Amino acid sequence: MPVLLTTNLGEIPLIGRGKVRDLYAVDDNLLLVATDRISAFDHVLATGIPGKGKILAQISLFWFHLLSDIVPNHLITADVAEYPAVLKPYANQLEGRSMLVKRATMFPVECVARGYLAGSGWKEYKASGSVCGIPLPGGLLDGSKLPEPVFTPATKSQDGAHDENISFAATEAQIGAPDAAQLRRLTLELYGKAAQHAEAHGLILADTKFEFGKTAEGIILADEALTPDSSRFWEGATWKPGGAQPSFDKQFVRDYLESIQWNKQAPAPSLPDDVVERTQAKYLEAFRRLTGHDQNL
Repeated sequence: MPVLLTTNLGEIPLIGRGKVRDLYAVDDNLLLVATDRISAFDHVLATGIPGKGKILAQISLFWFHLLSDIVPNHLITADVAEYPAVLKPYANQLEGRSMLVKRATMFPVECVARGYLAGSGWKEYKASGSVCGIPLPGGLLDGSKLPEPVFTPATKSQDGAHDENISFAATEAQIGAPDAAQLRRLTLELYGKAAQHAEAHGLILADTKFEFGKTAEGIILADEALTPDSSRFWEGATWKPGGAQPSFDKQFVRDYLESIQWNKQAPAPSLPDDVVERTQAKYLEAFRRLTGHDQNL
């Protein structure tokens, strides 16, 4: 199966390449293309995961539809047949992995919702008993369910470095109290509905991050939504607090990179075939469990 690591759309203006997505300007709109790149420890690896971009794009489209009653999103269309004529020569690169979206002024914060203690939240809790300034009960374990979901914003890194958790007060200072309150409300509402859907399919949505922007019509959900790249999905049947939980993401990649004692400096190493195959299978399983559909790669 071919792997798409870098898109090339000829004269279409390229705005930027992220760790996974390539972003183009198309008239007054934007074109987001999810490639098969995979990153770990803040580095894009030399090996891609076949079909990963299509899986991510289709998961985002599923959630954009399901959650549209809570907040509008930036999607115009993901049907390549409806794209402007200038994009038609590149249909083979775009099919199934792209979306034409509205431009928005993006908020400079990552909007994170946590229903369970994991990752940077667990590290912060161990050190201070709180996450982003929110006090939590004592005695929680790595993987514990929180009494109620919490909004834990983070800075949005511009240079590929780690995002840093910040307090709600710092968010208010950065974007203003009214918008901060709105983003907190929307983040927790979106998390609540998504977590309920995931639970109905045997999965735990431990945490997730959203990105929001503002248009003339108001706040919209942008970028991606609730993919294994932006969310921790755990197997509900085997969840047991007290350690890291197996997750539907790139855990096989991280484990392999730890096993070869890579120094986490560029250049990033390649991945063996079995790690690629197991990672692809995990993304596919997440897609099937969440959407109820098969993904034709």
